[in-house]
Amino acid sequence: MKSASVVITGCSGGIGVALTQSFQKHGYWVIGMDRSSPPADAHIDHYIEFDLQQVLNEDKAAELKAEILHNSQGEVKCLVNNAAYQVVVPVPELSLEDWMQTLSINLLAPFFLTKALLPALERAVGSVINIASIHHQLTKPQFVAYATSKAALSGLTQAMAVELGATVRINGIAPAATDTPMLRSGFTDFDAESEALCAAHPQGRIAAANEVADVALFLASSSASFINGAIIPVDGGISSRLHDPV
Repeated sequence: MKSASVVITGCSGGIGVALTQSFQKHGYWVIGMDRSSPPADAHIDHYIEFDLQQVLNEDKAAELKAEILHNSQGEVKCLVNNAAYQVVVPVPELSLEDWMQTLSINLLAPFFLTKALLPALERAVGSVINIASIHHQLTKPQFVAYATSKAALSGLTQAMAVELGATVRINGIAPAATDTPMLRSGFTDFDAESEALCAAHPQGRIAAANEVADVALFLASSSASFINGAIIPVDGGISSRLHDPV
C-alpha cells in the first residue's frame, strides 16, 4: 500500500499524462480526473470521470470528495489543479458562455476542489499546485478570457498561500509553449511550422510535458518545504526576452 495519494485534474491531456507518469513513478497513488478517459500511457490508479464545472455545486463537490477519500491510499498529500479550458477568439466574439466556462474551469474549480479537500490536505501537511500559464503575465491577441483566468489563478495561489501556508503550501507553475497534442493540433504540419515558435524561446525549443511535471513533483516534495505562494516559470527564458524591431 502506498503512503500518499495525489489528485490530478485534466489527467487525459498532454501535461496531465506527464503528471500522472511522474507522480506514480515516484511512489504516489494517482487519482486522475477528467471529462474523457485517459490514454493508455497515463499512469492512473483510480480514474474519476468528472466535469469540473460540477464542483461548484455543493452536493456534487461532496460526492466527489467522498469518492476521492474512499479510493485514496495513505494521506491525500497533493492536489494538482491542471485542467484548463481555452477559447481563442477576438474580443467582439467573446460570449458570456465563453467567460463562464473559462472562469468556472480555470479559476473557480481549483478553489472549490481545494476547499473540498482542505481537511485531508491539512492532515497530511500537504500542498496544492495550480498549473497557470505564461499568459498570466504575458499574452497575445484573442486570449483575453484565458489570460484573465490564468492571471486570476496566480492571484488566487498567492492569496491562499498567505491564509493557508501554516498547514498547506499553495504554489503555481507557469509554463510557456509545451509540446502536447493540443499544441500540435494548432499546426497543419508541426515539424515544419514550429521552427519560429521554437526560435522565439532563448533555449531554441519549447518545453516537453515531463519538464512541467518534474517541477510539480519537486514542489510537492519535502525539498520544497519552504516554497509557498510561488509561481514558477517553466518557459525556457521567453518571459525575459525583449522582442522589438531589429
